[in-house]
Amino acid sequence: MASNDKRAYTSEPALIAMREKIAELGALLFQRHLTDVAGGNLSARVGDVVCMSPRFAGSKWKWLLQPEDVLIVDLDGNILVGSGQISRESGVHLRLHRDYGEHGTGVIHAHARNVLPFAAMARPIPPVLEGTRKFGEISIARYAPSHTPEIADCISEAIRGQEARIRKHAAATIGPWHGLFCIGKDIDATFDAVERIDTNAYIILMSAALGGSPNMTEQRAGLEAAIAPFETK
Repeated sequence: MASNDKRAYTSEPALIAMREKIAELGALLFQRHLTDVAGGNLSARVGDVVCMSPRFAGSKWKWLLQPEDVLIVDLDGNILVGSGQISRESGVHLRLHRDYGEHGTGVIHAHARNVLPFAAMARPIPPVLEGTRKFGEISIARYAPSHTPEIADCISEAIRGQEARIRKHAAATIGPWHGLFCIGKDIDATFDAVERIDTNAYIILMSAALGGSPNMTEQRAGLEAAIAPFETK
């Protein structure tokens, strides 16, 4: 790539703003226990390129990224701007951007604290709150190790059919024994969805203290019954 091309990327206002936002949201994910030092990553497409957190954003930077640490890559994963390495889950990000880019531009992979028990048990997360009902049940994707190309196939396959959810807000799936993968209409919507899904998972985990049924089956039935009359108006 010619040096003048690199200057064009680094001076483009939309890319400057997005690199700042990726750094900011990465720190917030970590602070709010929505990801951890071990991993997770964020990306957002701007035109035909993608701003993406670098590999080791947790273990090396402790998620205290500066905007210049955020990579700019093309949809094939070639680094256009930045001195860091591309993350090992970058294939999932790029696959989702290629497969669903007409519906949404923001992707987050998160090791969200309250989602991880469901990932460890390979158990889907049903919506138990009004604010997560729009996402439906968060499914369990087919398994593939995180460092393999096959994981992108598994995650994209699990998202397929949820394009309307992406356009409206976001769609998500769980990589078993791994974590949450979410794509939204933009990176802010994706961040919002990740936190809502993690809170929903927390409510399920804690509901046992109040005598909740497994996965709050009875309570979910009550939610659906309460909402139904308003949806028919």
